[in-house]
Amino acid sequence: MTIAKMIDHTLLKADATAEDIKILCEEAKAYQFFSVCVNPTWVSLAVEELAGTDVKVCTVVGFPLGATTVETKSNETKDAIASGAQEIDMVINIGALKSGDTQLVTRDIQAVVSEAQKSKSLVKVIIETSLLTDDEKKLACELAKDAGAHFVKTSTGFSSGGATVEDIQIMRSIVGEQLGVKASGGIRDQKFAKNLIQAGATRIGASASIDLLKGM
Repeated sequence: MTIAKMIDHTLLKADATAEDIKILCEEAKAYQFFSVCVNPTWVSLAVEELAGTDVKVCTVVGFPLGATTVETKSNETKDAIASGAQEIDMVINIGALKSGDTQLVTRDIQAVVSEAQKSKSLVKVIIETSLLTDDEKKLACELAKDAGAHFVKTSTGFSSGGATVEDIQIMRSIVGEQLGVKASGGIRDQKFAKNLIQAGATRIGASASIDLLKGM
């Protein structure tokens, strides 16, 4: 598999315009990225722009803080899938995890997975590694795995840090071969991406995807 086919070509900035999303989709088609990852408001446009191609449409739920309610995340997922999203990247309730409320974290993930299953959409669980201790990272991965998620993901790219090789190794050690591991946040060159893949990442989330492919 080429690196391009492991990349979610991402644009989640608040000031992204419709024209920006169209350019993102054109780039995804030209470089044959696995997917585009856009905010929910742009899902329908991305679906339209990518019709007839193999490029999937991914969106985010509970983004970027993870602090919305279980019901809100469930409804966000339902709406995103109705608009055509094929993959959902959800943020866990980070505060609940750090408070030891594993039941809430589990219900949160299960609610999104339950909605996604109706259309066989894939769910990636963002654990925001930069805010967690190593033990909390392990626990978050265990909860995501038990709740039926398909991937665990390092970061939103909007917090205090992004993907690290060490975090990918920790996450892979917990989920084994059963789940995918997505590295995201601060991935801007090919060498770093390859190191993350070697550590166990099976998907890369990047906004600098083209530079990454060119080895810059």
